[in-house]
Amino acid sequence: MRIIETINEEVLEKTVRRCRERNIIIPTFAQQKDPSTVPDAVRRRLAHVGLWDVDPVNLFRITWKNEPVERGGGFNNGNWIEFPEELTGVPARIVGLIGKYFPTGSHKVGAGFGCLVPRLVSGGFDPTAQKAVWPSTGNFCRGGAFDCALLACTAVAILPEEMSRERFDWLRTIGAEVIATPGCESNVKEIYDKCWEIRRTRPDCVILNQFEEFGNAIWHYHLTGTIIDEVFRRIGGPRDSLAAYVSATGSAGTIAAGDFLRTRHPLVKVVATEALQCPTLLQCGFGGHRIEGIGDKHVPWIHNVRNTDMICAVDDEQCMALLRLFNEHGGQKFLQARGVTSEVIGQLPLLGISSICNLVAAIKAARYYELGAHDVILTPLTDSMELYQSRVAEQRELHGPYRDSDAGVHYARYIEGVGIDHMRELNYYDRKVLHNFKYFTWVEQQQRDAEELRQLWDPDFWTQTFAQASEWDRLIENFNTRVGLTS
Repeated sequence: MRIIETINEEVLEKTVRRCRERNIIIPTFAQQKDPSTVPDAVRRRLAHVGLWDVDPVNLFRITWKNEPVERGGGFNNGNWIEFPEELTGVPARIVGLIGKYFPTGSHKVGAGFGCLVPRLVSGGFDPTAQKAVWPSTGNFCRGGAFDCALLACTAVAILPEEMSRERFDWLRTIGAEVIATPGCESNVKEIYDKCWEIRRTRPDCVILNQFEEFGNAIWHYHLTGTIIDEVFRRIGGPRDSLAAYVSATGSAGTIAAGDFLRTRHPLVKVVATEALQCPTLLQCGFGGHRIEGIGDKHVPWIHNVRNTDMICAVDDEQCMALLRLFNEHGGQKFLQARGVTSEVIGQLPLLGISSICNLVAAIKAARYYELGAHDVILTPLTDSMELYQSRVAEQRELHGPYRDSDAGVHYARYIEGVGIDHMRELNYYDRKVLHNFKYFTWVEQQQRDAEELRQLWDPDFWTQTFAQASEWDRLIENFNTRVGLTS
């Protein structure tokens, strides 16, 4: 499937002028993957810019390799945490890739980049006349709104009304139009309904739906997939193997890193994680839940389920309890008494709610596959507790102060007690069932064609789709040359 089929010269020239006026240079995927190739002039500008500043130069910080400082940082080889056995209770090496050090505090800013930029550099989106609509269950619309602010585009954010207050406040601060839809994390259909209303009534709006935009998956295939491979090769010993990649499905962008990893590590297990309260992949189930960042009740169009080995459902109460264990003083004191180092404890606030979900799923996968000390599991820590302070306050209000006894109970039940329940290893036909399940959302409701659905089962479709990033890089380079700010 070719995503960019034509070049609209009339729109492209307007976009070039706008970027020249706003001093905008767009990084290539290759530069985001390997920031050592970023021009020296850009590096000098970054030395005076904060990580969250609305400055076009921060487009070059859409990478996993930012120095972990708030202002003026350069680049490094990535940021990660290795969780010790004293914390996880399993001998397998579980490593989390830290997402906090992206602008906006989440890697979703990269997914938004992958959806919007190919349109901009081909004339498929007119920033002088059109608005970019970001339907989301949280971080994607934040990332998209930030991308728009840096690229001189207008953003419209759609997200469920029960999402954390921090998300709504920040979106309004950055200048996005905000639309709240009914429900919670799993109420994705209500978001889609709002998108169809916008298509009917607002012709100046372009919908960038993360659940069906292949730019989302392509960005993660190339950026998240490669950094995971690099981290493994950096920390792994000669006898170690990359045993598993664990990712909450959400929009199914991040899990596309597993497609890349399969090309380097053919035996890696790709584990898709979801909320037990909404076991869509596990049981074709439904329901509401509290693991923000995971959208449910359907299989995303861009999820290559043929490349998924296991489904693991995690109880949202488990995540909320561990949120307190990791972030309350009593919980941290308990972990220290168990032998967890102060360095690791100091890093636990780098895990947001869905990151905790990923960690639990990684422990479950280690137990299921009986992984040992030479087996490495990688999982993304998509955002941090910085975005969920209101949830901590809510838990205190609901359950009272966090006591030493609470920490002991939570560790025993939710880490030591982790088992292999609510997991399903997928055979060929299990995967095909999940593929066919897309029909009811995408063909019956979202006006996709059944023949398109059949194409998604063909492995060559995905190979060709992911390969388009090199073409996009050529378009970006040509665009920057026309803008004339790179010399």
